[in-house]
Amino acid sequence: MPSDAVLLKPLRRMSGNLTADRRADYAEMLFGSGEHRAAAEVMLGAVELAPDWALGWFRLGEMQEAAGALGEAVVAWRMALTLDPADRTGSALKLQLAGAVPRLDAPPSAFVEALFDQYADDFDHALVETLGYCVPALLMQAIEAAGVTRFGRVADLGCGTGLMGERLRPIVDDLEGHDISAAMLAKARSKGVYDRLVRSDLQTLELRPASIDLAVCADVFLYVGALERIFAMVATALRHGGLFGFSVECSTTGEPLVLQTSRRYAHSERYIRKTLAASGLAVVSLDQAIIRQDRGAPIEGLIVVASCKK
Repeated sequence: MPSDAVLLKPLRRMSGNLTADRRADYAEMLFGSGEHRAAAEVMLGAVELAPDWALGWFRLGEMQEAAGALGEAVVAWRMALTLDPADRTGSALKLQLAGAVPRLDAPPSAFVEALFDQYADDFDHALVETLGYCVPALLMQAIEAAGVTRFGRVADLGCGTGLMGERLRPIVDDLEGHDISAAMLAKARSKGVYDRLVRSDLQTLELRPASIDLAVCADVFLYVGALERIFAMVATALRHGGLFGFSVECSTTGEPLVLQTSRRYAHSERYIRKTLAASGLAVVSLDQAIIRQDRGAPIEGLIVVASCKK
């Protein structure tokens, strides 16, 4: 199956200018000490020495935002986006949160790819041990409660390092994983639980009609945004009676779809039910749960299992 993702050159973590990099390091030290305004001033000097450094401009924007200079931050994020139109820094999301551009219903795919490539090495430990991540266990409980004890062909969409795949393997005949991050797929491959791994962008992925018995998306939709297209795609790909298990972060504002300051998307229960129904999927179970911790605070989510009615 061909990949929908396009390989991008990695963003430069350093500017390549020794003086600029030293100033950036000093700015980070000031920022870590809570001296946000001073940090932003030093970081501005760094990017002036290395004006084509997209990641430096993005970080300058973050420092200016923390210092209360949102207008200056918007200028910095616009510069980062100009230098890196694919937007691996996620500057467009920052601009949306600042009210500088209209809200979009999906994040830049290059941002999601770069984010997870960066975290791949420490992902399992950070997510499970530090953040108390429990979505795979919660999803497995919900899937088992639906009454199906074994599945033929399963698609783990946004499989990451394979945390969900490890849970699924004992009850699956054929397990396929999809992820946009090559680094995540390499980690998943090392676990030896998948029959196939495919580098794919879930924003554009298409699966063969009536080809799978179960699709899962464990903690994936917070980096997808609007769900109409992917729900419809999954509904088409499921065989009659097939199941679709997934999680979302709960929207606490009442809005159907919310871009949070974390640059993750949250979804309302009403939006989930409406979008599933429009796609021809029937809710089997929908339960609220704490899905992980974030900065010491519990994150509420929905654990959902739906079935294909066609």
